[in-house]
Amino acid sequence: MTSVRERRAGITVSKPADRPKIDVTTSPAHGTARGISVGMGGAVPKELGLDRKTLTALGFEGKAGQVLVLAKEPPAVAVGIGNVGTVDAARLRDAAAAFARALPRHASLSTDLADAPGVPSDVAGQAIVEGMLLARYTYDELKSNPSTTRLETINLTANSRAVENVRKGADRGQIFAEAAMLARDLANSPPAYLTAVRMADVATRIAKDTGLKVEVFDEDALVRMGCGGLLGVNAGSTEPPRMIKLTYAPNGGRSARRSGHLTLVGKGIMYDSGGISLKPSDGVHATMKQDMSGAGAILAAMSALKALDCKTAVTGYLMCTDNMPSGSATKLGDVLTIRGGTTVEVMNTDAEGRLVMADALVLAAEEAPDAIVDIATLTGACLRALGPRIAGVFGNNQLLVGQIEASARETDEPVWEFLWSAAIGRS
Repeated sequence: MTSVRERRAGITVSKPADRPKIDVTTSPAHGTARGISVGMGGAVPKELGLDRKTLTALGFEGKAGQVLVLAKEPPAVAVGIGNVGTVDAARLRDAAAAFARALPRHASLSTDLADAPGVPSDVAGQAIVEGMLLARYTYDELKSNPSTTRLETINLTANSRAVENVRKGADRGQIFAEAAMLARDLANSPPAYLTAVRMADVATRIAKDTGLKVEVFDEDALVRMGCGGLLGVNAGSTEPPRMIKLTYAPNGGRSARRSGHLTLVGKGIMYDSGGISLKPSDGVHATMKQDMSGAGAILAAMSALKALDCKTAVTGYLMCTDNMPSGSATKLGDVLTIRGGTTVEVMNTDAEGRLVMADALVLAAEEAPDAIVDIATLTGACLRALGPRIAGVFGNNQLLVGQIEASARETDEPVWEFLWSAAIGRS
């Protein structure tokens, strides 16, 4: 008989009917709350009904991300964009997010931010939609009452020459935001709800809806493949492991034309207790459900490839298990044999991430892709070095690292490159 917990388990995968409607027009939608952009200098839009002196008296200077809600019906919100001459996509995204948060109970929002000078229309549309949707994100899957109101409509106003480009950017922004929210849902799911087996179920369901090929490898298959790293980490758990392989082919595989082959490898430790090397009994345990964030990010990213008409072939490996202590758990001093025959002596069972990634990296290399990128919450040392807002990156191909750094700047998701140590070798 299915338990209540099992009945409620799983991830809600967004369907088109659940997504907010996004309109791009030359005038605000009737009856929606309006966000009106105001810079730190220059004229104040007449729609606000206030002059610069009054805004300043109310504490609003037009700084980037600053908001002032005016008591109108429907509400009007002054949204600061800072110095008009230095507005960029990151500032627009932050301003849109501040606007969406300022009216958390409003389901319909309208804004003129897409007309901000100096930002290409399509870039502006994408940044604004990303900011608004991600600002309203909450994990309400298991709550009786949602903590915020779901956005139902977004109206972006733009001049008539820019409408089409803003619409293209807005559509792209919605795809990116939905992928990011899926990754957040996966990371926020309680470990008893999102096990390795259920992660495979979610991946299978998403793959079917997004044009991906999916292969799921169970414990018997992993034994035959010699994936001793994943199996060794799983040894102490009552939950079986899963390796999930996702494949994206441009144009549904009907055309040989493509631009390269990228493989993504994701760490999917559904819950990391540390194994025999048990973590301290403090608040860190509550965050260890997020040790599968690498695998979640890859699943989410690959779910968007078809919608984005990606021209590159992409393969994803999600290495999923939990890491638990028990009488059958891997012990310090045990030796595991990973895919390809390399033996590894385990001196700390809380260094499990590199073990599960090793199997996938060997499998990925066997297919000889043009590049391999692995994504993992691999070490707290990176967090201690860079803090919570910057991701560490390192690699043996400086051109690829440079591409990742450029993408990070484009999306306002900063990274910092770590150089190879002398013991490992420099690229």
